Amino acid sequence: MPLQGLDALFRPASIAVIGASHRTQGAGHLVMKNLLAGNFSGPVMPINPKYDAVAGVMAYPDIASLPRVPDLAIICTPAEKNPGIIEALGQKGCKAAIILAAGTLPGPLAQMKKLARHYQMRLLGPNSMGVILPHLGLNVSFAPFPAKPGRIAFVSQSAAVCATILDWARHNDIGFSHFISLGDACDIDFAQLLDYLTRDRHTNAILLYMDAIQDARTFMSAARAASRNKAVLVVKSGKTRFGAQLGHLHTGGDVGLDAAYDAAIRRAGMLRVRDTHDLFAAVETLNHAQSLRGERLVILTNGGGPAIMAIDTLLARGGKLASLSDVTLAALDQVLPTAWSHTNPIDIVGDAPVARYVDSLKTLLESDDFDAILLMHAPSAAVSSTQVAKALIEVIRQHPRARRFNILTNWSGETSVFEARRCFTEAGIPTYRTPESAAGAFMHLVEYRRNQKLLMETPVSISDMPNDIDTVRGLIRHALDAGILSLDTHEVSNLMAGYGIQTLPTWIASDASEATHIAGQVGYPVAIKLRSPDIPHKSDVSGVMLNLRSAVEVAQAADGILDRVRQTYPGARISGLQVQRMARRAGALELHIGVRSDPVFGPIILLGDGGVDWEGEEQAAVALPPLNMTLARYLVIHALKSGKIREQRSQQPLDIPAICRVLSQVSHLIINHPEIISLDIHPLLVSGNELVALDVNMKLSPYEGEGQARLAIRPYPKEWEESAQLKDGSPIVLRPILPEDEPAHKDFVGHVSDEDRYKRFFADVVIGHEELAHMTQIDYDREMAFVAVALDGDILGVVRAVSDPDNQDAEFAILVRSDLKGIGLGRLLMEKIIRYAKSRGLGMLSAVTMPSNRGMLVLARKLGFKVEMHLEDGIVELRLPLHEQG
Repeated sequence: MPLQGLDALFRPASIAVIGASHRTQGAGHLVMKNLLAGNFSGPVMPINPKYDAVAGVMAYPDIASLPRVPDLAIICTPAEKNPGIIEALGQKGCKAAIILAAGTLPGPLAQMKKLARHYQMRLLGPNSMGVILPHLGLNVSFAPFPAKPGRIAFVSQSAAVCATILDWARHNDIGFSHFISLGDACDIDFAQLLDYLTRDRHTNAILLYMDAIQDARTFMSAARAASRNKAVLVVKSGKTRFGAQLGHLHTGGDVGLDAAYDAAIRRAGMLRVRDTHDLFAAVETLNHAQSLRGERLVILTNGGGPAIMAIDTLLARGGKLASLSDVTLAALDQVLPTAWSHTNPIDIVGDAPVARYVDSLKTLLESDDFDAILLMHAPSAAVSSTQVAKALIEVIRQHPRARRFNILTNWSGETSVFEARRCFTEAGIPTYRTPESAAGAFMHLVEYRRNQKLLMETPVSISDMPNDIDTVRGLIRHALDAGILSLDTHEVSNLMAGYGIQTLPTWIASDASEATHIAGQVGYPVAIKLRSPDIPHKSDVSGVMLNLRSAVEVAQAADGILDRVRQTYPGARISGLQVQRMARRAGALELHIGVRSDPVFGPIILLGDGGVDWEGEEQAAVALPPLNMTLARYLVIHALKSGKIREQRSQQPLDIPAICRVLSQVSHLIINHPEIISLDIHPLLVSGNELVALDVNMKLSPYEGEGQARLAIRPYPKEWEESAQLKDGSPIVLRPILPEDEPAHKDFVGHVSDEDRYKRFFADVVIGHEELAHMTQIDYDREMAFVAVALDGDILGVVRAVSDPDNQDAEFAILVRSDLKGIGLGRLLMEKIIRYAKSRGLGMLSAVTMPSNRGMLVLARKLGFKVEMHLEDGIVELRLPLHEQG
């Protein structure tokens, strides 16, 4: 469905209200009331056969009798009538509809979706509260309150949350660019709204409230694109398994692991806020849209207790409390009484008058010890809270250095400080009711910047990772042909070796006698482990016995394991016993690496402690594949900071790069082999840079179709790698660009002349790290960049195409080294991108260049492009209709 169809929803020229009525509490009445109160300038056409007019506007008996085709229809009728209404609207030519009714059954829902696709009509809902567009004066909702104009777009699956936010925003004088109740999302979903709002000039930031998403791939692509341009904050309900199941009942979406949502939100460069309290603070922060100056926070307060509460929140979320230099401390001594705290937080004592606040803030604004200031005030009989606020606002307004800092305020209390908080809001200074919400709001800015930094970080290039795809594919095929769907350490050792993951040598014994014989051969001490496809957790029967140092101990341990299985699980199949020489565990760390298939995001990678079996995936840190070394490192750090991995003092220092190599290889393994539906390396013994998998369990299932389709993020498309030859006979490789290419891409740009760069970018540009990150860290689902690479690794040329969100058209650009023209690079790259565009089903390739770019114009004509000169604008348009090319 084309994204352009959303114009009818968000910029309608005419509106029909189906089911408009006089019933005071009915949706049809409330929608008409809100629509007319918003001063919408286009024709409004109520439809109801019972009335001649509704709210003073002439009504029509049915859709067919409308005097003109409405751009947008608001459907206020009961759920069972709506499929027929969608059919009639489609026949009339309506472009978009909002469905308000709740309780739509799956059958009618699918029918409406099918009808909408047939008639190229966009649907919002069902179970939507409607849409409010304050900058257009358009309110097509049954919301109890209007919304003020602002720069935040709010999108929610929950109509109840919409009403709550509207009420709070009205009380706190917060405005919105768009206020959208998504409902059950039978057609329009989060991804399409993100694509639209990213391009909207009225929107600076986007806030999402979600219960569940439907298409992870399209959501991730839209989210990654949106977060590169605007701040995107997410409130996700259903943190617990029970809560997620209730969310499924509410929206019909799949119940995905909350940690997978968390990983997806971070991976896309968005920020997750934790709860409704956090949500209100997030809206306040977004409303003032401050970019973070830095992470060091100083607190100025008239009360130690509230400051400690703020600090507890700050530090619990990984924030940084600034240290004050001797110079700053001495300057504060000049304006504060001797009883002040002499540290951060700066406690200026409860009876602090206005002048003390003012002098303290002026002193702080002259310092460079911190990046942000939190001004706090608890009500005091000694001074007016409002007078303090107004005085500080004036200092912030007039001081020449105030813009160098993020300034937040917390005036605690209700009635006595309400006017003070209103003054801060009117002055454009974020203000919060509680110390915790103020510190949490600052951490919103910090965490968002950290996520954005992760999004831009250049991955380390690792060129020596084993990747024996063909051998592993053969081993998996052999197992499936033999009907073996569950593999243990002994059976997967060769498979894991194909990806460079070392497993502990393992032998199989059928009974205690054979186990004793094997132990004598491999040498003591040994470990004995149960093999049974029916007992997933060996610990249930004490099925792992370690540090066995003699034949007697081995025999007793083996017999004991087998006896416990017969008593506890009398029907369980026993496939023998594993015998392993004991690995050196002194000072080593045991990790658990797992792979699961999430119903929303597909394969996910989990990392946690290896001491015990996980009761649930909540005990692990989670990441979405594909992982490179940088993303793997982020997973390890996240696991450490969140306590999912607990280091002991006796352990050797962690070799994080070595762990990241294993995680990256696991990522490659599951990407390349979709038959792997779960994997447990438990434990992975980490001793310095030596990593050994002691126990591995893998489950397989036959897989049909494209393996990459199950992944939420499209991985590197290796199938588009090919060898080629230039006119001078030089061999090159044409391949998709990689994030690791940033250093080579920087060197490549250095070999392009200023004139050629100007022709490519239409400006004199300085290409720094952020620009290079955008060029190399692309979303392969929406964008492609092919590089021509010499055998020594140098990049010789680049062609890229960026498709629109509907995958209909793509804009391309090409750049080759200025010293390598005339040897066929440009043609090879252009032919490559044309083949790619056709394979993706794109309808058009287009570009804009300069009339002086003669080489490009000649090549474009040879390749069949339509060349259109616009000399008055100094540009040339190039267009290649791909469908006409066969």
